[in-house]
Amino acid sequence: MKKIIFLGRSGVGKTTLKQALNNQKIEYHKTQYIDWKENIIDTPGEYVENRNLSSALGLYAYEADVVALLLAADDWFSVYSPNMAGMVNRDVIGVVTKIDLADPRKAEEWLRLAGCKNIFKVNSITREGVEELEKYLGWIDDGDPEIEK
Repeated sequence: MKKIIFLGRSGVGKTTLKQALNNQKIEYHKTQYIDWKENIIDTPGEYVENRNLSSALGLYAYEADVVALLLAADDWFSVYSPNMAGMVNRDVIGVVTKIDLADPRKAEEWLRLAGCKNIFKVNSITREGVEELEKYLGWIDDGDPEIEK
């Protein structure tokens, strides 16, 4: 069972995805600090948005097996630099959230440019795509050798 850290701007859906993965009631909660419970490390969006805080993310990334870069399908820009996934010696995946709001292809392209090989498209409210992420993390067995682990 892999431990994952969520990185992304404020409002992208990190905490909502955490609630969906934990089968909790989905309710708005602003993450004010790095929240580390069980197999998910949830980070405040300000840590990605503010250069002075972003170095802390690098330290916490080493506590996880998988680094997840999150972008919302309706984002109009990416907070991630090209090929930034190469800066971490962990699996780096992309997660496109809010796929019910817009076509996820632009966000998927930006995540690929950042270096993500595996991209998961999710709607945390309806749980669409959440099970595929759980399988990738080894939280449920799928027996599918297709996904690059």
